[in-house]
Amino acid sequence: MDHLKDLRIVSFNHFLMGPVGVQFLADLGADVIAVEPVDGAFQRKWGGVGGRRADGHTMLQLTGNRNKRSVALNLKSPEGIAIARRLVAQADVVAENYRPGVLAKLGLGYDDVRKIKPDIIYATASGFGADGPYVNRPGQDLIIQAMSGLAAITGTRDEGPRAVGVSAVDHHGAALFAAGILGALLRRERTGLGGRVDVSLLAAALDLQMESLVCFLNGDRQDDIRQPGQIAGWYFGAPYGVYATRDGFIALSLGSLEALADALELPDDERVPEAQAFERREDVAAAVGRTLKNRTTAEWIDRFSERGIWHSPVNDYTAVATDPQVVHNKSFVTVPGSSGAPVTLVSHPVRYDGKAPEVRLPPQELGAQTAEVLAEIGYDLHEIASLFEDGIVAGKRREMAPQ
Repeated sequence: MDHLKDLRIVSFNHFLMGPVGVQFLADLGADVIAVEPVDGAFQRKWGGVGGRRADGHTMLQLTGNRNKRSVALNLKSPEGIAIARRLVAQADVVAENYRPGVLAKLGLGYDDVRKIKPDIIYATASGFGADGPYVNRPGQDLIIQAMSGLAAITGTRDEGPRAVGVSAVDHHGAALFAAGILGALLRRERTGLGGRVDVSLLAAALDLQMESLVCFLNGDRQDDIRQPGQIAGWYFGAPYGVYATRDGFIALSLGSLEALADALELPDDERVPEAQAFERREDVAAAVGRTLKNRTTAEWIDRFSERGIWHSPVNDYTAVATDPQVVHNKSFVTVPGSSGAPVTLVSHPVRYDGKAPEVRLPPQELGAQTAEVLAEIGYDLHEIASLFEDGIVAGKRREMAPQ
């Protein structure tokens, strides 16, 4: 995929939001140079699941680092900063998600970089924004879920707040990060102007709840935004929610209450008029929950399908991996990793003319392209060897033809 061919991005990113956002652009053909400390970025050292690894990489490293070249660089040294500045001079985009102000202290902040490259796109991802009362707080997905109200609306009135079972804010923030960079690049294409892009986890979490927040902020406000009973959101009417069947769980989305009552064979005294779908939603949920336990998920699927009631079985990951539509969409791709061992990744989510971008480079070993990139920005073989010996850079030392 060559949508962004000849576009160079220097990425000072770690953990999840930054790497995944830049990975989206790497998938589209951008030459992404991922700059890491000489002992590796955070994602190489932590990945959850009891330290599980594949192809020698943590799960976090596999998640957001395909199609990138790895350069290991000591930014605590003047020589390392000099290399970084050379990289920036040849870049179209600098992307980073250090805490606000960290790169500026190293002489690599926005004001410093645009003196080197006036039309640079400088994209920062942070926890709370570039400034403000929380600027120095650590930003992390669970912290932001709690602060932004996401954990509250995902929780129930019986059990209290509950976090979403995935780093949803990081992933949405990554999409916004990529979109912001693309928007700035389009403006530069039209006007020649570079600029700064700022995305924060807090803003991403609020954007993720746009529908819920708009409902809450307009008109009469609800006293409680937690999910009532089995209804899957404080602002939804019945039967919107997840219910147990005889052998599993099923989600009920949209459809008329009359059709639902017919499918469930509810007696007249348990039928609720459509106009009361919100006010009496807990009554409906109780009747639905009680009745659905009488049949299997498959039996209910047949009944709901016949009556046009929107529904789905609740799949675990085993079922997701074998779901016919997921398989048809090729949403998972297995490729040889950097060592040759197979790794399975989530595919790029967008199709272009019916095709997904390929995995040109699986997530790389630390500093796999350090020597290669140094040569591209003008260092000769002797200089490169010295940089390795002095610990300014790290990675594989590959034989290179004399320049």
